[in-house]
Amino acid sequence: MMKGYVTEFKNYIKGELHKSTNTADAYLRDVNDYVKYLEDVRNVAEPEDITVEDIRAYFAALKRRHLAASSQSRKLSAIKKFHKFLMIEKYTKTNVTVAVSNPKLEKKLPTVLTIEEVDMLLNSLSLDTPKDMRNKAMIDITYSCGLRVSELVNLKMNDIHLDLGFIKVLGKGSKERIIPLGEMATDSVEYYLKNGRPYLAKKPSDYVFLSSKTGEAMTRENFFIMIKKQAKDAGIMKKVSPHKLRHSFASHLLERGLDLRMIQELLGHENISTTEIYTHISNPKLVKTYLENHPRNKEREKNDI
Repeated sequence: MMKGYVTEFKNYIKGELHKSTNTADAYLRDVNDYVKYLEDVRNVAEPEDITVEDIRAYFAALKRRHLAASSQSRKLSAIKKFHKFLMIEKYTKTNVTVAVSNPKLEKKLPTVLTIEEVDMLLNSLSLDTPKDMRNKAMIDITYSCGLRVSELVNLKMNDIHLDLGFIKVLGKGSKERIIPLGEMATDSVEYYLKNGRPYLAKKPSDYVFLSSKTGEAMTRENFFIMIKKQAKDAGIMKKVSPHKLRHSFASHLLERGLDLRMIQELLGHENISTTEIYTHISNPKLVKTYLENHPRNKEREKNDI
């Protein structure tokens, strides 16, 4: 029976591939569904009996179930690993998955907030309490700098350089990058650091944004809950998340004519080359153009926050 091979595959992905429990469980769910189809519908009992037509028939069935292309692609990845395992263990001589292509993924534009909606969100935040000051600073800096939520909650005090107008971010793959900090975000963060953070720091911490309950670093989950509630309070009908602020940051700059390559550099995407960012901003044009184009960096009257 095919299920016996799945049991061995389970040991393989955990022992040989060293996958996390969650990843291993996801592989097993996908492979179990695949094997069940092979046995129940295609009458396949052994690995050597599996054909390319069997796999294509399985994915045709998934399409009839209206399974998203992204989910189909994930399942195919698990199935390919399963067939590679079968080859390694010599349960079959041919890896039939090599002839199966990934389903074509639909390119969907991310939902973004309008500039007016971002203003609604930020203007809905009061500065009555240290927690309010923190929330405004977090939302402002996320949008102003296009941060990932993990980058935001992991910001430390020595990453913030308000006097020089930039922050240092540790992105994916432990890659550091420098991001210019706009005027409004600078004001929000500065006000929070002076008037809010000291009251939240119940114990010594290097993190910028602290939990009002524990004094420890703000978690990504709590930030997500906070921003979702704040958007609802502001009367924004769209589903708002930290990542939507990041998308909005990029979209708004692109709309205002900023070069796409520069936006990618600001976002810290893997395919962007950055040089000499540890001690200074290496691209003066990037800073100048960013400050000229970001919608929250317009010239305005100086108002106390």
